Amino acid sequence: MKKINLLLSMVVKNEENRFLEQMLLSAKAYVDFILIIDDASTDNTVAICEKVLTNFPHKIIKNHTSLFENETNLRTFQWQETLKLNPNWILILDADELFEDTIFDKIEDLLQTTKDAIYFRLFDFWSETHYRDDALWYAHRTYRPFMMRNKESMAYSFKDAAQHCGRFPLEITQLSYELSDIRLKHLGWSREIDRKNKFERYLQLDPNGEFGNMHQYLSICDENPNLKPFD
Repeated sequence: MKKINLLLSMVVKNEENRFLEQMLLSAKAYVDFILIIDDASTDNTVAICEKVLTNFPHKIIKNHTSLFENETNLRTFQWQETLKLNPNWILILDADELFEDTIFDKIEDLLQTTKDAIYFRLFDFWSETHYRDDALWYAHRTYRPFMMRNKESMAYSFKDAAQHCGRFPLEITQLSYELSDIRLKHLGWSREIDRKNKFERYLQLDPNGEFGNMHQYLSICDENPNLKPFD
């Protein structure tokens, strides 16, 4: 198999009727290979992946038992399977995250960097056109790693947390990095039904706010959040 330059690695679960197809269609335009860990979906998630990725280099691994209740185990498994494919670069996104279209023209130059990680800003969309901006929702104000060069000799470990353990190993913070002006749109909060489902899931998996911010969990249901247009 030809050496993979940029691999997109994803964990998906029950993404039917959400943003999965839109996200995969976008990613196909700028990555070389897509690895999908399906965490025991009970809907048509896998079928959507297989349809969209027909004739595109990919691999789908199906978990028969969900690992999501312990995200450290899930992310460790995802990372191990990603490294087996030995790509040059690793991009990790969720099924509801899409780069703005400037990624198509800038990706080649971006991957020519001498740095080992690339940081982006993520915007939490609360509608199709607006993102949330307040004291609890401000991810877009800072840069976070979403892409890293494969460092084959580096030992990797994940934060031991049942939820919110991070998508990359802890060691990514030791790498040199570049900040990108390409913005990442997080659409997972943009519909009321999805916000309701996420709110209920967080309270079920982290009822005491041990791994996340309980104030932020509760704010998901705010009736009049502060929103800004995504220009």
